[in-house]
Amino acid sequence: VPAKTYDTGAYHEPGPIGILFKIVHAFLYLVQPNSFPQGKKKKKKIGIMLARIRNFFLVPFSQEVIVNMLAIYYEIGFIVSAALGLLFILLMPLVGLCFCMCRCCDNCGGEMHQRQKKNADCQRSCFATFLFVASFIIRQVVGVLCAYAANQHLTNQVRGAKKLLNSNFKDLKIFLNDTPAQIDYLVSQYNTTKDKALSDLNSNFFLKKLYIPAAIRDTKEALENVSVSVEVLQEGTERLHANLTDVKMHLSNTLNDSACSAAQAASTCNIIRNSLNQLNINANFSGLPGVSSQLAKINDVLKTDLSSLVQKCNMFILLDIKNVLESVGSNITTFTKTLPVQKILADLTIYLTQSEAYVQDYFPVVEQYDFYRWLGCLILCCMVVLILVFYYLGLLCGTCGYDKHASPTTRGCISNTGGNFLMAGVGFSFLFSWVLMIVVVLAFVAGGNVEKLVCEPFEEKTLFKVLDTPYLLNQHWKNYLSGILFKNPNINLTFEKVYSDCKENKGIYTSLHLENLFNITEFLNISMYTEDVALKIEHIQINLSKIILLDEIGKENLLNFSSSGIEGINFAAYLTEINKSVTKVDLLSFANDLEARADQLPKGALENALKGHANNIRMIHNQQVVPLEQAMSTLNQSIRLLKRTSSELAVKVKNVISAVDAAQLLINNNASLVIVQETKKYMGTIVGYFEQYIEWVKESIAMEVAACKPIANVIDTAVDIFLCSYITDSVNTFWFGLGGSSIFLIPAIIFAVKLSKYYRRMDTEDVYDDTENGNNGYHKEHLYGIHNPVFT
Repeated sequence: VPAKTYDTGAYHEPGPIGILFKIVHAFLYLVQPNSFPQGKKKKKKIGIMLARIRNFFLVPFSQEVIVNMLAIYYEIGFIVSAALGLLFILLMPLVGLCFCMCRCCDNCGGEMHQRQKKNADCQRSCFATFLFVASFIIRQVVGVLCAYAANQHLTNQVRGAKKLLNSNFKDLKIFLNDTPAQIDYLVSQYNTTKDKALSDLNSNFFLKKLYIPAAIRDTKEALENVSVSVEVLQEGTERLHANLTDVKMHLSNTLNDSACSAAQAASTCNIIRNSLNQLNINANFSGLPGVSSQLAKINDVLKTDLSSLVQKCNMFILLDIKNVLESVGSNITTFTKTLPVQKILADLTIYLTQSEAYVQDYFPVVEQYDFYRWLGCLILCCMVVLILVFYYLGLLCGTCGYDKHASPTTRGCISNTGGNFLMAGVGFSFLFSWVLMIVVVLAFVAGGNVEKLVCEPFEEKTLFKVLDTPYLLNQHWKNYLSGILFKNPNINLTFEKVYSDCKENKGIYTSLHLENLFNITEFLNISMYTEDVALKIEHIQINLSKIILLDEIGKENLLNFSSSGIEGINFAAYLTEINKSVTKVDLLSFANDLEARADQLPKGALENALKGHANNIRMIHNQQVVPLEQAMSTLNQSIRLLKRTSSELAVKVKNVISAVDAAQLLINNNASLVIVQETKKYMGTIVGYFEQYIEWVKESIAMEVAACKPIANVIDTAVDIFLCSYITDSVNTFWFGLGGSSIFLIPAIIFAVKLSKYYRRMDTEDVYDDTENGNNGYHKEHLYGIHNPVFT
C-alpha cells in the first residue's frame, strides 16, 4: 500500500540546559519518591494503607476520607516543601521588620562601635569569603543564571513551536487525504488478481492444447534461412575463388623475378611456389538443391490461422467466467462506497481546518502573553541581581578600601561605602526574598505536580492505565473511550492500547477497533464469493455449435504441409559441404608463413612484394572467408532442424487433424459440460488467488491503511514536548534557580551584616593603653563615655 512520509519528529532534545532539567528531576524525586500506583500493586498498596490507618486511629473512616489521606500521603513531599516555603514567606518580612527595629535601637549590630579583637582580620576574611561563596552560588550554581536560562529557553521554544504545530497539521492533512487513495488502491488491486486468474485459466484451458502453428512457423523460418544461406554461400565462394586465383597469379609473377634466381633466395622461392596450389576453395555449394518449392507449400499452409480459431473459441468460453469475476469486483467496490469513511474524513478535515485557523489566529496572542511572562520573570531575576550587585560592590569597595592600619573611626570613604552597600543588599534581601518565595512556591506546586502526575506517568505509560481505570472518568462506563466512540462502554478499548498501536504506526482500523462499526472480515469472507463463482460456473451455457475449428480447405493445407517435400531434401549433400572448410588451407596461417619466409630473404623489392601479398591474403580472409563461415553455421542449424522436423512431420499433422476433429465433436455436442468440468479443475488455484488477495486486504487495512502515527505524534507533541519539555521543565528549572537564590539569601544576609561592621566607619572604638604608661592594657572606654563592664 502506498505510504507517505510524515515530517513531524515527536522527539525533543533540550541541548545543554538538559543537564539542569535532570538535576531538577533528581530534586523532585527526593521531594516525591513515591511511584505512581497502578493496577494490582495499587490495590494492594491501598489495602495495606487502609489497614494501617484503621489500626492507628481505631476509628472506621469513610472511603472518601481514606482516599483523601492517601492523596495526602502521596503528596506529603510537596506539602512539606510548600509549608516550608509559606513559613519563609511569613517569617522573612517579620524578621526583617524586627531586625530593622532592633538596629534602630542600637542593637543587632546597629551601634556604630566595634570592639577590637585579636582575630579580627581572620573573622573579616572568613565573612568576606563566606559572603562571596554564597553570592557565587546564588549567581551561578543554583541561582539567577539557572532561572534566566530556563526563562529564555521557554521563550525560545514558544517562538519555535509554530513550526512544530504546522508540521503536525500537515501530517494530519496527509493522513486524512491519503486514506481514501489507499482504500482505492486496495480495491484496484482486485483487477490484478482477476487478470491473474483469467490468465491462468486461459493458459491451462483444454482448447489451448490445439495451438500448433508454432511448429509450422519454425519450419518456414528454417527453410527461409536455408534458401538465403545457400544463395549467400554460392555467391561468396564464386568471389572467393576469383580472388584466390588472382592472388596465385600475382604471387607466381613475383616468384618469377630474377631475384629468386639468387643462391640465397632460390630455396625459399621454390617452397613458396610449391605451396600455391593450396590457395583454392574447398567447399562447393553450387551443386546444392534449392528449397523454394517446399517453402511455397509452407506459405500456403500458413494461410489458415489456426491460432485465431482457438482464441475465438476460448474467448466465448472465458467471457462468462470473466463476467462472474467482474460481479465480485463490483460487490467490493459497492461495499467500499457504503463505508462511512468519506463522510467521517470530510468532517474531520473541516474540523482540522478550523482548528488550524484558530491556532494561527491565536498564536500571536500566546506569543504576546509569553512576552509578558518573560518580562515578569526577568524582573524577578533582576531583583536577585540587584541584591548581588550590592553584595559584590560591597565586597569590592570594602576589600579595596580597607586599611588595616586605620582605626574603626578613621576608616576611609571607600571602605565605608562598601559597608553601606552590604547593608543595602541586606535591606533589599528582606524586601524581595519573600516576594520571590511566593513565586517559587506557586511554580513549585504547579510545575512539580505536573511533572510527577502527568509527565513521568506519560513517559512510563502509567498515565494511560490510570485513564483506563473502570468508572474513573464516567461512573457509569467501564471503558470510557469505547463509550465515547461506540456508545458501548463494554468494548475493551483502552487509551494505552490505542496510543501504543498508533506509536507503532498501525492502521486506525485495528487501533480503534473499528470492526465494531463495520466488520470488514465478515464482508471479505472468501467462501461467500467462491460459492457464488462456483454456482455461476455450474450454470454456464455456451453455444459453440456455429464455430468450425478447421474446414476442409484447412485440412487439405495441413496434409499439403505433411507432403511439402521437406523429407525429400538431400540433407546428406548439405551436411557434407557444411562440414568442409571454406578453403583448403587456413588463409591466416598461409599469410603468416608467407611473411615469415619473406623475412628470410635479403632486404629488397622481393621481400616487400611477398609481404604485400601476405597482407592481401589476410584481407581476403577477413572480408570473405569469415562471412562465409557464419553463413555456413546458420545453414547447419537450419538443415539439422529441418531434418528433425521431417522425421516426425507426418505423425504430427495426423495428430493435429485428429485433435481438431475431436474438439469439433466436443464443441458440437456437450461443450458447456466439459467447460464447467475443465474450469472446476482450476477453481482451487483461482480461489487461492482470491484468498491471498483477501488476506492481503485484511493485513493492509489492519497495519497500513490510515496508519495513525500522526495521531500519536500529536499526543507526543502536546504532552511530551509542549507541556513537559517546553513548559514544565522550564518552569521547574526556573523555580529551582529562584528558590535556591532565595534560600541562600539567608546566609548571605548574616555574613553581610557581620562583614559590614569591618568596613563601615564607626563613631567609637576600643582604645588600648601601652603597659609602659601604667594602664596594663585596659580599655579606656570611660574616656569616650562608654560603659565598661570590666570596671563594674
